Amino acid sequence: MTELQRYLAEEVAEDHADGIITRREAMRRLGLLGLGAAAATTLLAACGSNSASADGAGAATASAAAASDDTAQADGAVEGWAVIGTQPITFEGPRGTLQGAWAPAQSPRGSVLVIHENRGLPDHIRNVAGRMAANGWSALAIDLLSEEGGTAKVGDEAQVAAVLAQVDPARFDADMKAGVSELRRRVRGKKVAAMGFCFGGGMVWRLLAAGESRVAAAAPFYGPFPENGDLGRAKAAVLGIYGGLDARVGATRPAARAALRKARLKHHVLVFRQADHAFFNDTGARFNPPAAAEANRRVLDWFDRYAG
Repeated sequence: MTELQRYLAEEVAEDHADGIITRREAMRRLGLLGLGAAAATTLLAACGSNSASADGAGAATASAAAASDDTAQADGAVEGWAVIGTQPITFEGPRGTLQGAWAPAQSPRGSVLVIHENRGLPDHIRNVAGRMAANGWSALAIDLLSEEGGTAKVGDEAQVAAVLAQVDPARFDADMKAGVSELRRRVRGKKVAAMGFCFGGGMVWRLLAAGESRVAAAAPFYGPFPENGDLGRAKAAVLGIYGGLDARVGATRPAARAALRKARLKHHVLVFRQADHAFFNDTGARFNPPAAAEANRRVLDWFDRYAG
């Protein structure tokens, strides 16, 4: 099992452990990812056992994070986010036509490449692009399933994740670089930023590790840091955002921090103690409105400072 397949399988097991999907649905999704019944059962049991002890483990994780990271306590209610509508676009990629959702700001400070979760490019991610545009950042939400005809043609979210798991991640790297090129073409003379969520957060880390030096600022949200990732050729100022309750992805945080320091990149690691994985997704079960609002504010401030 590849690193990406393992991550996506663990996402399914975690969703089951948290009661978001049934065991039957979890087994179906794991089957689509290529796990046999025995391996799937073992993974679900292991994740369920980890979840049962999450209170103690989570407290230890948060305590350790306090020593080296900025731990955020968001107390305010989420404010209404202005959204500019997106339009579907196509643009040239390394292996053919790529698809995305384009949200142009009226007077752009810069531009942002938005990378989706393992559900592909749904309305939620289009709305994230629209929110960025409403705040002055022209945004392109790329569909990393463009070669398969786009997310809508692949099927439900389980089928989307299964297809993503089979793609050589090097293809994603090349497609994201094409997205950066498209933003530079559409928003001339301005800097480019990148942000992504879950799977997409991991893709942002990959983009930087792939040597994309044209990205001036990046905000990977709770994305797993790639094994042996080297950021030596990147130039971005990185705001790494995590949920303190997300022990699984949080376990990769030390590697990310070490790589950032080794590359001498400007960076800041932000951990929301009481937030879980996917806390920014306002259509998901783990949505945390105060943490999402504060994370949104921090990202806009970061992009203004380093990509504006």
